[in-house]
Amino acid sequence: MDNIASSDSSPIETTRQRPAKVQFSGQAGEFFGIWIVNLLLSIVTLGIYSAWAKVRTTQYFYGHTRIEQQPFRYLATPMQILKGRIIAVIIFALFTVASMLSPVLAVLLAMLFMFASPWLIVQSLKFNMRMTSYRNVRFAFHGDYVGALKYFVLLPVLSVFTLYLAMPWVLKKIDHFICTNISFGGVKMQVNTDTSSYYIAALVAAAAVFGVMTVAAIIGVVLIGIMAATGAGSAGAAIFLGSAGFFVMYFFAFTLSAAIYHCMIRNHLFERTELPEVAKFKSKMEVMPYLLLTVTNLVAIVLTLGLAYPWAKVRKTAYLASVTELLIYPKADTLVDEQQADSSAFGEEAAGLFDVDVSLA
Repeated sequence: MDNIASSDSSPIETTRQRPAKVQFSGQAGEFFGIWIVNLLLSIVTLGIYSAWAKVRTTQYFYGHTRIEQQPFRYLATPMQILKGRIIAVIIFALFTVASMLSPVLAVLLAMLFMFASPWLIVQSLKFNMRMTSYRNVRFAFHGDYVGALKYFVLLPVLSVFTLYLAMPWVLKKIDHFICTNISFGGVKMQVNTDTSSYYIAALVAAAAVFGVMTVAAIIGVVLIGIMAATGAGSAGAAIFLGSAGFFVMYFFAFTLSAAIYHCMIRNHLFERTELPEVAKFKSKMEVMPYLLLTVTNLVAIVLTLGLAYPWAKVRKTAYLASVTELLIYPKADTLVDEQQADSSAFGEEAAGLFDVDVSLA
């Protein structure tokens, strides 16, 4: 079955291209109610309810994310998540016990897990994409184990021998592998990213860390010198203030670095990605607004002992939606869902349990 109409384009169709923005209508108060109930029931049921909690949370965020007033849908059921999670917990328990029994066995299991992790990543992406739909058309992921092994294991390991100088190129290859294997209604994404953009982003981020830490060191030395010369405070106080200031600046430096890299790469990746004859993407993230968002979210979560997490999650989601735009082509309206084989929730749950989760944006 053809998933889209004829690929022949015409001037009339070109003029019918329409811009669209991603809109997020979720509210912190609403999500807090969902989140707190999920948390309490998960604790009371010793984690069993966490499968229902995950589905409720994902459905809330998908349902409040819209393009042209049409929401996304999350189609997974709690039982799918729970079955996969139970299997993952059993495997994790066996892994932990075996590791405690013998250091040699622990090393062998670690090696086994390293080569199993690409399969977990692929299964996670397949499950999450298949369970995501827009206008009753599902997404899909077509990557395989060999590709995941190459990009998620072999290339990162080999980059060690380049003193991580090849890591920006490796990260580009990982993004390319993920994006080019995503399809919507049978139409696969096309990506044309530049390696130079990844290196520029990495260099700018590294320069930000170096610059902030250099300024922090200079300020620290000057302040300690002033305190010593004027006799204002003891040596212990100077050391405490210096250590506290260094920690704050260290945190700020790496938060700024992460914000710079995330903004630059997301904007570049979206600019160079499209669903042929269906849609083009654009991201307009800016470093300072995103940095302020990240810092205030983290501070709020810490000061409220985690109770501000729903507020922070809603704020971040709303910001990412506000800086995301699309150019939709007429043939997007002719897409139909393709028949896909069922995929297991196990890979997705095991990936999360073993900390091998994958983030697409």
